Amino acid sequence: MGAASDPAGSAEVARRGRPGYDRRSLLDAAVAVFNDAGYDATSVAALAARLGLSKAAIYHHFSSKEQILETALGDALDGLEGVLVSARNAPPAERLATVLRGAVSVLVAQLPAVTLLLRVRGNSEVERRALDRRRAFDQAVTALVREGQEQGSVRADVDASVATRLLFGMVNSVVEWYRPGGAEDAEALARDVLAVALDGLRLR
Repeated sequence: MGAASDPAGSAEVARRGRPGYDRRSLLDAAVAVFNDAGYDATSVAALAARLGLSKAAIYHHFSSKEQILETALGDALDGLEGVLVSARNAPPAERLATVLRGAVSVLVAQLPAVTLLLRVRGNSEVERRALDRRRAFDQAVTALVREGQEQGSVRADVDASVATRLLFGMVNSVVEWYRPGGAEDAEALARDVLAVALDGLRLR
């Protein structure tokens, strides 16, 4: 008797094909695999094997591995860019504090996606577009620091671009050690980052 007429075999294929993953949960699971094994080193076949899926189940939600990456990076970048928008209507020093606080919140809320963003190196068009958006974000923060310097609310003896790199070096390092559910929640973590990061920049 052929496999096509084997009810048990058909049920097994159906069970393995898509075990409860919707698009969101599949994206989250794929990002976890990319962070663990490396995006470049993870083929669609390897991803399917890690998740217990068929390749067809992945292609049901995403057209390619690159689309999964683009969606995850877009989530992280949309969050960071939204922080800039939310900080538009305040003095520069307050806006800078709002941006840092918001960046920490985005990092905590989207820790796996931000971790993936910080690891891309521009090896594909998707990664290069993401890096372009990240650079634009950094440039906007640098302009904000410079505006604060010109208005006298931020110390001017530190180069604005260097200050931005140092500030976000601190923020971005959180992905290496922060674990949700620990002693500090996002709000407390943001408060600590602001205390350490900005006290040396603000003019009192």
